[in-house]
Amino acid sequence: MTSTSTLPGEAPPASAASGTYTLTSRLARGGAFRDGQLTTRYGAVRLGALTPGAEAALRALGEDDHDEAAIGALIVAHDGETGLLRWHILRSRLEAAGLVEHAVAGPDGAAVARLVTVGRGATTLKPAPRGPVRLSRHALLSPAEGTLALRAPGSPLAVELGAGATALLPLLTTWTREAPAPLVRLLATAGALAPGGPDADPQAEERGSVQWHPLDLAFHARTRVPASAPGYGGTYRHRERFGPEPVAAPAADGPRVALPVPDLEAIAARDLSLTEAIEQRTSTRAHDPEHPLTLAQLAELLYRTVRIRGTFTGSDGQELADRPLPSGGAVHELEVYPLVTRCEGLEPGLYRYAPDRHELERVGAPGPATATLVKEARGGTMMDGDPQVVLLVAARFGRVMWKYETVAYPLILKHVGVLYQTVYLVATAMGLAVCGLGGGDTSAFAAATGRDPLLEGTVGELVIGSRPAGPAATDTDTAAATAAATGAAAAPAAERATEPAAADF
Repeated sequence: MTSTSTLPGEAPPASAASGTYTLTSRLARGGAFRDGQLTTRYGAVRLGALTPGAEAALRALGEDDHDEAAIGALIVAHDGETGLLRWHILRSRLEAAGLVEHAVAGPDGAAVARLVTVGRGATTLKPAPRGPVRLSRHALLSPAEGTLALRAPGSPLAVELGAGATALLPLLTTWTREAPAPLVRLLATAGALAPGGPDADPQAEERGSVQWHPLDLAFHARTRVPASAPGYGGTYRHRERFGPEPVAAPAADGPRVALPVPDLEAIAARDLSLTEAIEQRTSTRAHDPEHPLTLAQLAELLYRTVRIRGTFTGSDGQELADRPLPSGGAVHELEVYPLVTRCEGLEPGLYRYAPDRHELERVGAPGPATATLVKEARGGTMMDGDPQVVLLVAARFGRVMWKYETVAYPLILKHVGVLYQTVYLVATAMGLAVCGLGGGDTSAFAAATGRDPLLEGTVGELVIGSRPAGPAATDTDTAAATAAATGAAAAPAAERATEPAAADF
């Protein structure tokens, strides 16, 4: 490549980009052409009548990478010059269906990068942008199939990088004109290049780009753009490897606490109406130390919100549940762990609520691990004292991931939101103080419970206690937000920066 002058903010010329880089193509992985039939990872594809040149080209592309000149020569040898137009039409159709992938061969002939489909999208190459280019600040690099894959959020394509690309990537971390044009075309097609230039960089200036962290945007796009994922919804991706988990976790060997069953008819007679509960609902960040929450109140709250009312078996063989709150596919993966600091009739410690038996299983006594969880909840709610009870909401991830692909984790988060609202309304009707937290530490939960965080981990937290009388009872979301803004929280600023924020409910 020839040397060029650089613009402010551009990378200087680098010898790593020198030499000849060539675009090549082949059938997408899983594709082959045999006996007049094109097979792909999606199944057989009907192509209609093909010329001898087109058949020869498809066989060649099914075996290895070839550049355009080599394929063109093959077409001309069988069909003459007139066969090129028909071949280009067929090739465009295959690219539009994502059945052809492209690669860049370096000066030594080895593949530097390869454009592949990871979802469902076209692989038609875009022209190289004019002017300087750089990688998008939202592009992510991750291991895949024995290589590293560069991908932009929401794109159905990824660029797999060979060994020869390691010297080229640093060029693209800032604006440059020195990146090989074939590589730039692959990155542009995958959506991994930033728009603009050093004097007009929307990703560094525009609100819609700046506010999104790359990991957050990748999560959002992957779960809300179905075409960007290989599978979406109830695909039962690992059904052959793992069986479904039971709807209720197996009973533990430790001590159990039987809970009283509330009288729902009596409750219905005295309860607030739904409209009243919704209108009175607020976050209360203070508890009554003279009259703490009772075991009967905790039992009623758990019974009315998360108990299992019944079970049944789905058509896929998975055991499902009926609970007072809804759940996608009726999988009900959420578990509630009451962390008790002060509750009349119940020893302090960490418990798991068994929703199928309406009882508490003691997980552990108070100690350093539970103290960390209490401190986080206290800091997150900006309370003056320890909360009486923290409801740690955990998810048994396999319950959802056995069936759902791509949408599994966002579905869990939707369930957490449903649980929050259900607990808020029931607690309001019961006259209890409730406050949801906006974040938590699943590693602290793992330390306190011994649970494998990849199998079960916290996804939400709520603080529950007795509602104080008087002005403290009106400790609303707005008041807490004002206290935080004026520095009225008890914890020092350096400490507050590491604490989970109370959800602004």
